[in-house]
Amino acid sequence: MPRRYDSDMLDDDTGGNGPLWRQRLITWGMAAVALGLGFLIPYTAYLNTQVTQRFGELRWQIPTRVYARPLVLSPGLAMNANTLKTELAASGYRDDGAGTSPGTYRVEGGSFRISSRGYVDVDGRVAPRQVTVAVSGGQVASLREADTRKALKVARLDPARIATLYGQKQEERRLVRLADAPELLVTGLQAVEDRDFNRHHGIDISGIIRAVWVMVRSGGQSRQGASTLTQQLARSGLLGIGKEQTLTRKFNEVLYALIMEARYDKATILEAYLNQVYLGQRGSQAIHGVSSGGEFWFGRDLGSLTTEQVALLIGLVKGPSYYDPRRNPERALDRRNFVLGKLHESQLIDDAEYQRALKAPLGVSKTPGIAAANRFPAYIDLVRRQLGNDYPESVLQGAGLNVFTGMSPSAQAYAEGAVGHTIKSLENKRRPELQAGLVVTDVHNGDVLAVVGSRDVSEPGFNRAIEAHRPVGSLLKPFVYLLALAQPERFSLASWVDDSPVTVKLSRGRNWTPNNSDNRSHGTVRLIDALARSYNQATVRIGMQVGPERLTQLIHVLAGLKADSNPSVILGATDQSPYGMAQLYQFLASGGEIQPLHAVRGVVDAQGKLLKRYDKSPAPAQEGDSIAANLISVGLQQVVSSGTAAGLNADGLGRLHPAGKTGTSNDGRDSWYAGYTGDHLAVIWMGNDQNEQTGLYGASGAMRVWSGIFRNLPSAALRVSNKGLDWQYVQAEGSNATDEGCPGARRLPFVAGFAPQYVPCTVPEAAPPAEEQAQSGGWRSWFGLDRKEPEPASTPASETPAR
Repeated sequence: MPRRYDSDMLDDDTGGNGPLWRQRLITWGMAAVALGLGFLIPYTAYLNTQVTQRFGELRWQIPTRVYARPLVLSPGLAMNANTLKTELAASGYRDDGAGTSPGTYRVEGGSFRISSRGYVDVDGRVAPRQVTVAVSGGQVASLREADTRKALKVARLDPARIATLYGQKQEERRLVRLADAPELLVTGLQAVEDRDFNRHHGIDISGIIRAVWVMVRSGGQSRQGASTLTQQLARSGLLGIGKEQTLTRKFNEVLYALIMEARYDKATILEAYLNQVYLGQRGSQAIHGVSSGGEFWFGRDLGSLTTEQVALLIGLVKGPSYYDPRRNPERALDRRNFVLGKLHESQLIDDAEYQRALKAPLGVSKTPGIAAANRFPAYIDLVRRQLGNDYPESVLQGAGLNVFTGMSPSAQAYAEGAVGHTIKSLENKRRPELQAGLVVTDVHNGDVLAVVGSRDVSEPGFNRAIEAHRPVGSLLKPFVYLLALAQPERFSLASWVDDSPVTVKLSRGRNWTPNNSDNRSHGTVRLIDALARSYNQATVRIGMQVGPERLTQLIHVLAGLKADSNPSVILGATDQSPYGMAQLYQFLASGGEIQPLHAVRGVVDAQGKLLKRYDKSPAPAQEGDSIAANLISVGLQQVVSSGTAAGLNADGLGRLHPAGKTGTSNDGRDSWYAGYTGDHLAVIWMGNDQNEQTGLYGASGAMRVWSGIFRNLPSAALRVSNKGLDWQYVQAEGSNATDEGCPGARRLPFVAGFAPQYVPCTVPEAAPPAEEQAQSGGWRSWFGLDRKEPEPASTPASETPAR
């Protein structure tokens, strides 16, 4: 009888424990589980360590942001409509015709309604406000609260971001707390990207099943995303953005998501996602986080985004490149409207808002609202140098700090434009390639407002404003006269000086015989005219009386500059940078204050705490310093009114009553101009990197750049203080004070108590010899310098300096 097999019967070779195949299956299964656990447990522990490390990094790789100075508006401030628009544009303000939303403005004639954003500055937090600014006659005519019309003394507008100092990754990210993010953005993101976020544990099984079902039904033609927000965070933040979709990467992504959900609460994960999500690219800058995304695409803070803008931001999560609204507006519009539909479906917006938002434009700004990594390389180079002692590069980059500078976006724009326009107008086939370097400062506080280091203003590298040390020529002459005027019993602006040929004996039997730039001698001239017309021979005579060594000591005290004490230093035979000369001229422009120039105003940490301040108020000018500086300013105003810088009057700049000095080195290799108004100082160098002759004088090169800046930059006229000065009319050919109506009489200032004796107009007096003027004694207190007559020069002069 044949044997019958059924499940209950045992074969002879089973050993009494069941079929052999079942036993083997169980054994293999247990072995596989053991092997799997043996691999998975340590691998999961390894990934857990990675999550701990990398999740922490998500919160620390925050770039350090560098800001311009806030625009401080007040009645009477020098301002015009174009400059105010330039300032607003630099800070990302939009003219929306209303000026009621933060970061917007409206213009009606010369009246601006501006809605500012709140911000943190070195002085603390500044609240947002709406103001009305009336601009008329080159100044702020009135400043009021926009709604109450209450007059204001001052209003501060949030500053422009001018650079970003990244860590190892070029990632743009601005942190936002979950509690501060708009509710519509937070809930809408979940409604579109992960509607089961609050219920799943890192992976959404039902979402995976739905995605598979959609793919099967469409025959593989349609796909639905199944990744949770946690998985997306794991993919972009922990695994790094990658195009490859391998099984290993997907497996790691799932494990990362499960571990994160086990270690962190939902709020922490969602906040990290909001700050990590990738939302665009600008060059090498990757835009991460919803806050930076709002600024990048709309030029607005998250809190001021409209419903349609929130929808577009959510829509861009799926693919910021594919749905780029600047390059692919139709795709972006379809995606935005799809998201709006989801928001409406989830009852996050009502019917009326849904219909309104569907009809609204995309609302994307024409240009990215985020500053390039370094739009102003010369200025940021100065910032880095000034921060170097306190914040090494490794500490500064990626530290999430906020660096507040003194840059004026309008001054920087006008300086860059003036350099480009002037060089273009001067270049020709016979002239070598021209370069330029300049510094613009605020004469009230020492803020550096603008720096240009190259003809190509966006070119990093050699910064001519700081690193180009070139012969300064006549730019040192005012400080020769400053030393002389500090001795009022010996010298005044009315003193007569000899501009005949002069020879200075040097060591080893050598002689130095400088000439005037026009190769002529001008006889006996007043000191103010010798300065205004930059006469070399007269200046050398005065310089040898005050002493070259005192001149070098003076420029070291005022600006920390070093120079040899050769007689030729009197005519500027020393190499200095535009920044160094700006520091020197700041003493004159400020009315005698010692003002250390600074690009950095202060540094604030990510929480808004002030770490260090650099813009300390300078000490008031000493009386003697103030008087001497103001006398020189009067002389330098004469340079513009009737001297070597008289061309500025033809440019319409006489209204500013500026003071300035031209400078030209030997053979026209270097062109300089230093000039200041009541608000601003600018020092410009123009020349050639190979030290070739340019054929330019100070007035035909650098001064043209200065003119280009101040034709546009609003600035107050220079009003020299009369404190400590006694203005008198002096005889045309004599040295005494006389009557105002006397023929040829000139009105000049003297140090109070040292004005010349009054003589009626009917008693003419001949000018005394220059040698007689030089014999009286002098002050010993000014700068603490000895007023003893200098010994004959024994140090050799360098080559005959330029005129």
